[in-house]
Amino acid sequence: MADALYGDDPEPGEPFPAGRLCVPVRPGAHGCVTRLFRTPVGGRTAVAFTDPARLRAVLGADQPWIRLAEPALRALVAPLDVRDLRIDPVLTAPRAVTTAAPPQPQPQPQPQPRPLTVLAS
Repeated sequence: MADALYGDDPEPGEPFPAGRLCVPVRPGAHGCVTRLFRTPVGGRTAVAFTDPARLRAVLGADQPWIRLAEPALRALVAPLDVRDLRIDPVLTAPRAVTTAAPPQPQPQPQPQPRPLTVLAS
């Protein structure tokens, strides 16, 4: 019931307010910057997790994060025209690997000639 102390209204699909969340961040010029993501259709979204273990499972153990209440996170990303907030996302695309060389095409085996069959008429 401690979540009720924050005074946030629940989202239509949520039975109760999200409360304090683990929000992924990255280093910025003046401290931490909220890390934004893209939805499958390309829209920008903020992402948050209800506990650190869920964040680590999706983004890795080396991902820095901070605790924020849902209204504070929404207020941070609103000036960036980000309206979508995903809580505890589990389906993510794998991180692109930029250090590996592109795969080389494999030579295709040449088809073996087939003997002709002559039909008697």
